[in-house]
Amino acid sequence: MNLVFTHESKTQAFAQTLAACAQTIDQAIVIYLEGDLGAGKTTFARGFIQFFGFDRVKSPTYSLVESYLNNKINIHHFDCYRLSDPEELEYIGIREYAKPGHIQLIEWAELGAGIIPPADLVISITGEDNTRQLNLSANNDIGEQLLQCID
Repeated sequence: MNLVFTHESKTQAFAQTLAACAQTIDQAIVIYLEGDLGAGKTTFARGFIQFFGFDRVKSPTYSLVESYLNNKINIHHFDCYRLSDPEELEYIGIREYAKPGHIQLIEWAELGAGIIPPADLVISITGEDNTRQLNLSANNDIGEQLLQCID
């Protein structure tokens, strides 16, 4: 699925639509957010997370993971850009984040290869200025359910 948005607010609105779909799935969900620096991965994650009532969403660039938990959802936003070794993810207990009802949004997943779980859905973001192109690819049944819900 390919989508084009001409303003940051439209990208965030779409992220909230995807979040609404994700809340209907009772299994663990892993979503990779791919793209160059400044492509809009964190902007997308912010919109997704805000759907669940979290107003303050910060980039996990330095902390590696920011978790958002409430009575509706458990979201873990990873940014692996500063990983020096994928094993660092074991030290923070990445396997504990893969429980039913948990959603993992992972930026720079390729830097955690071998440790990070495979993606259910991959969102590749490209663009410049205010225009963003999103390419969504499902890797399994969970990813397909998400795509069908937003279609």
